[in-house]
Amino acid sequence: GRNERKEINMSSFWPDKRVVVTGGAGFLGSFVVEQLRAKGCREIFVPRSKDYDLVQMDAVQQLYHDRTPDIVIHLAARVGGIGANQANPGRFYYDNLMMGAQLIEVGRQRNLTKFVALGTICAYPKFAPIPFKEDDIWNGYPEETNAPYGLAKKMMLAQSQAYRQQYDFNSIVLFPVNLYGPRDNFDPKTSHVIPAIIRKCVEAKESGRTAMTLWGDGSPSREFLYVEDAAEG
Repeated sequence: GRNERKEINMSSFWPDKRVVVTGGAGFLGSFVVEQLRAKGCREIFVPRSKDYDLVQMDAVQQLYHDRTPDIVIHLAARVGGIGANQANPGRFYYDNLMMGAQLIEVGRQRNLTKFVALGTICAYPKFAPIPFKEDDIWNGYPEETNAPYGLAKKMMLAQSQAYRQQYDFNSIVLFPVNLYGPRDNFDPKTSHVIPAIIRKCVEAKESGRTAMTLWGDGSPSREFLYVEDAAEG
Protein backbone atom coordinates (compact mmCIF):
# COMPACT_ATOMS: atom_id res chain seq x y z
CA GLY A 1 0.00 0.00 0.00
CA ARG A 2 0.89 3.68 0.09
CA ASN A 3 2.58 3.49 3.49
CA GLU A 4 4.76 0.59 2.40
CA ARG A 5 5.96 2.46 -0.72
CA LYS A 6 6.71 5.53 1.37
CA GLU A 7 8.86 3.46 3.74
CA ILE A 8 10.83 2.04 0.82
CA ASN A 9 11.40 5.52 -0.57
CA MET A 10 12.63 6.79 2.79
CA SER A 11 15.03 3.89 3.22
CA SER A 12 16.60 4.74 -0.12
CA PHE A 13 16.63 8.44 0.76
CA TRP A 14 18.89 8.33 3.83
CA PRO A 15 22.03 6.31 2.96
CA ASP A 16 23.74 9.00 0.87
CA LYS A 17 22.70 11.98 3.04
CA ARG A 18 25.07 13.79 5.41
CA VAL A 19 23.05 14.73 8.48
CA VAL A 20 24.04 16.98 11.36
CA VAL A 21 21.95 16.54 14.51
CA THR A 22 22.59 19.32 17.02
CA GLY A 23 21.68 18.10 20.47
CA GLY A 24 22.05 14.56 19.16
CA ALA A 25 23.56 13.37 22.43
CA GLY A 26 20.61 14.73 24.40
CA PHE A 27 17.31 13.26 25.49
CA LEU A 28 15.31 13.41 22.24
CA GLY A 29 18.40 13.65 20.04
CA SER A 30 19.80 10.29 21.09
CA PHE A 31 16.62 8.58 19.91
CA VAL A 32 16.54 10.59 16.66
CA VAL A 33 20.12 9.48 15.91
CA GLU A 34 19.23 5.84 16.65
CA GLN A 35 16.23 5.99 14.32
CA LEU A 36 18.24 7.68 11.55
CA ARG A 37 20.80 4.86 11.77
CA ALA A 38 18.00 2.30 11.67
CA LYS A 39 16.74 3.91 8.45
CA GLY A 40 20.15 3.50 6.82
CA CYS A 41 21.70 6.93 7.35
CA ARG A 42 25.48 6.37 7.34
CA GLU A 43 26.82 9.90 7.87
CA ILE A 44 25.45 11.38 11.08
CA PHE A 45 27.42 13.99 12.97
CA VAL A 46 26.56 15.20 16.46
CA PRO A 47 28.43 18.42 17.31
CA ARG A 48 29.44 18.75 20.95
CA SER A 49 29.47 22.12 22.66
CA LYS A 50 33.14 21.82 23.62
CA ASP A 51 34.01 21.62 19.91
CA TYR A 52 31.30 23.86 18.43
CA ASP A 53 29.71 26.54 20.61
CA LEU A 54 26.71 27.15 18.36
CA VAL A 55 25.91 30.42 20.13
CA GLN A 56 28.97 31.82 18.29
CA MET A 57 28.68 32.52 14.56
CA ASP A 58 32.24 31.41 13.79
CA ALA A 59 31.51 28.00 15.35
CA VAL A 60 28.34 27.63 13.26
CA GLN A 61 30.26 28.48 10.09
CA GLN A 62 33.01 26.04 11.06
CA LEU A 63 30.47 23.28 11.62
CA TYR A 64 28.98 23.73 8.15
CA HIS A 65 32.47 23.95 6.64
CA ASP A 66 33.73 20.81 8.39
CA ARG A 67 30.70 18.58 7.81
CA THR A 68 29.03 19.97 4.62
CA PRO A 69 25.64 18.58 5.67
CA ASP A 70 22.71 17.97 3.36
CA ILE A 71 20.25 18.09 6.27
CA VAL A 72 20.46 19.75 9.67
CA ILE A 73 18.16 18.65 12.49
CA HIS A 74 18.47 21.31 15.18
CA LEU A 75 17.53 19.85 18.56
CA ALA A 76 20.12 21.61 20.73
CA ALA A 77 18.72 24.00 23.31
CA ARG A 78 19.60 25.79 26.50
CA VAL A 79 16.69 24.40 28.47
CA GLY A 80 15.45 23.46 31.92
CA GLY A 81 12.40 23.25 34.12
CA ILE A 82 10.52 26.07 35.85
CA GLY A 83 13.26 26.75 38.38
CA ALA A 84 15.99 26.92 35.74
CA ASN A 85 13.87 29.23 33.57
CA GLN A 86 13.31 31.58 36.48
CA ALA A 87 17.03 31.67 37.29
CA ASN A 88 18.34 32.10 33.71
CA PRO A 89 15.84 34.04 31.57
CA GLY A 90 18.49 36.14 29.82
CA ARG A 91 20.81 33.25 29.07
CA PHE A 92 17.99 31.03 27.86
CA TYR A 93 16.74 33.79 25.56
CA TYR A 94 20.08 34.76 24.05
CA ASP A 95 21.64 31.33 23.63
CA ASN A 96 18.56 29.79 22.01
CA LEU A 97 17.93 32.80 19.79
CA MET A 98 21.50 32.90 18.48
CA MET A 99 21.79 29.16 17.90
CA GLY A 100 18.61 29.04 15.84
CA ALA A 101 19.13 32.25 13.88
CA GLN A 102 22.72 31.45 12.90
CA LEU A 103 22.15 27.80 12.02
CA ILE A 104 19.29 28.79 9.72
CA GLU A 105 21.19 31.70 8.13
CA VAL A 106 24.34 29.70 7.36
CA GLY A 107 22.21 26.78 6.22
CA ARG A 108 20.52 29.09 3.73
CA GLN A 109 23.89 30.34 2.50
CA ARG A 110 25.03 26.75 1.97
CA ASN A 111 21.86 25.59 0.19
CA LEU A 112 20.87 22.88 2.61
CA THR A 113 18.46 20.27 1.30
CA LYS A 114 16.40 20.69 4.45
CA PHE A 115 16.58 22.30 7.88
CA VAL A 116 14.43 20.86 10.67
CA ALA A 117 14.23 22.73 13.98
CA LEU A 118 12.57 21.87 17.25
CA GLY A 119 10.52 24.57 18.93
CA THR A 120 8.84 24.30 22.30
CA ILE A 121 5.30 24.15 23.60
CA CYS A 122 6.31 27.10 25.82
CA ALA A 123 5.95 29.26 22.69
CA TYR A 124 2.16 29.07 22.89
CA PRO A 125 0.21 31.90 24.55
CA LYS A 126 -0.40 31.66 28.27
CA PHE A 127 -4.18 31.78 27.75
CA ALA A 128 -4.46 29.69 24.57
CA PRO A 129 -7.64 27.58 24.60
CA ILE A 130 -7.16 23.94 25.67
CA PRO A 131 -6.43 21.81 23.71
CA PHE A 132 -3.95 24.03 21.85
CA LYS A 133 -4.53 24.64 18.15
CA GLU A 134 -1.80 25.76 15.76
CA ASP A 135 -3.81 28.82 14.74
CA ASP A 136 -3.46 30.18 18.28
CA ILE A 137 0.33 30.24 18.40
CA TRP A 138 0.58 34.01 17.79
CA ASN A 139 -2.55 34.99 19.75
CA GLY A 140 -0.94 36.19 22.97
CA TYR A 141 2.15 36.27 25.17
CA PRO A 142 3.57 33.01 26.57
CA GLU A 143 3.50 32.09 30.24
CA GLU A 144 5.91 34.55 31.83
CA THR A 145 8.12 31.97 33.54
CA ASN A 146 9.05 30.32 30.22
CA ALA A 147 8.51 33.29 27.91
CA PRO A 148 12.16 34.19 27.13
CA TYR A 149 12.94 30.59 26.17
CA GLY A 150 9.64 30.10 24.34
CA LEU A 151 9.94 33.32 22.37
CA ALA A 152 13.54 32.64 21.36
CA LYS A 153 12.48 29.28 19.95
CA LYS A 154 9.42 30.84 18.33
CA MET A 155 11.64 33.22 16.38
CA MET A 156 12.86 30.21 14.38
CA LEU A 157 9.31 29.89 13.07
CA ALA A 158 9.25 33.52 11.93
CA GLN A 159 12.71 33.14 10.37
CA SER A 160 11.81 29.86 8.69
CA GLN A 161 8.68 31.37 7.14
CA ALA A 162 10.54 34.50 6.03
CA TYR A 163 13.36 32.48 4.48
CA ARG A 164 10.92 30.19 2.69
CA GLN A 165 9.20 33.28 1.26
CA GLN A 166 12.33 35.19 0.20
CA TYR A 167 14.90 32.45 -0.50
CA ASP A 168 12.72 29.34 -1.03
CA PHE A 169 14.66 27.82 1.88
CA ASN A 170 13.30 24.40 2.84
CA SER A 171 12.95 24.55 6.61
CA ILE A 172 10.32 23.52 9.13
CA VAL A 173 9.92 24.14 12.86
CA LEU A 174 8.21 21.47 14.94
CA PHE A 175 6.49 22.22 18.26
CA PRO A 176 6.29 19.06 20.36
CA VAL A 177 4.44 18.89 23.64
CA ASN A 178 6.29 17.93 26.82
CA LEU A 179 8.47 14.86 26.29
CA TYR A 180 9.15 12.07 28.76
CA GLY A 181 10.71 8.63 28.78
CA PRO A 182 14.04 6.80 29.12
CA ARG A 183 17.21 8.95 29.44
CA ASP A 184 15.22 11.92 30.76
CA ASN A 185 16.79 14.49 33.07
CA PHE A 186 16.19 13.57 36.71
CA ASP A 187 18.17 16.43 38.27
CA PRO A 188 15.82 17.97 40.88
CA LYS A 189 17.01 21.50 40.01
CA THR A 190 16.40 21.31 36.24
CA SER A 191 14.04 18.42 35.48
CA HIS A 192 10.58 18.67 34.00
CA VAL A 193 7.44 17.49 35.70
CA ILE A 194 7.26 13.75 34.90
CA PRO A 195 10.91 12.90 35.78
CA ALA A 196 10.65 15.20 38.81
CA ILE A 197 7.58 13.32 40.06
CA ILE A 198 9.18 9.93 39.32
CA ARG A 199 12.25 10.90 41.34
CA LYS A 200 10.15 12.17 44.25
CA CYS A 201 8.15 8.92 44.23
CA VAL A 202 11.30 6.80 44.26
CA GLU A 203 12.95 8.85 47.03
CA ALA A 204 9.79 8.84 49.14
CA LYS A 205 9.51 5.07 48.82
CA GLU A 206 13.19 4.50 49.58
CA SER A 207 13.06 6.68 52.70
CA GLY A 208 9.75 5.25 53.90
CA ARG A 209 7.83 8.53 53.63
CA THR A 210 4.08 8.31 53.18
CA ALA A 211 3.72 11.74 51.50
CA MET A 212 5.59 13.99 49.09
CA THR A 213 5.26 17.60 47.97
CA LEU A 214 4.71 18.50 44.33
CA TRP A 215 4.87 21.98 42.79
CA GLY A 216 1.69 23.74 41.74
CA ASP A 217 -1.89 23.64 42.95
CA GLY A 218 -3.00 20.69 40.81
CA SER A 219 -5.21 22.71 38.49
CA PRO A 220 -3.02 23.00 35.32
CA SER A 221 -3.61 20.54 32.50
CA ARG A 222 -0.57 19.16 30.71
CA GLU A 223 0.05 17.20 27.53
CA PHE A 224 2.89 14.69 27.20
CA LEU A 225 4.51 12.79 24.34
CA TYR A 226 6.70 9.70 24.71
CA VAL A 227 10.21 10.49 23.51
CA GLU A 228 10.55 7.61 21.04
CA ASP A 229 7.24 8.59 19.41
CA ALA A 230 8.54 12.16 19.07
CA ALA A 231 11.77 10.89 17.49
CA GLU A 232 9.79 8.82 14.99
CA GLY A 233 7.69 11.86 14.09
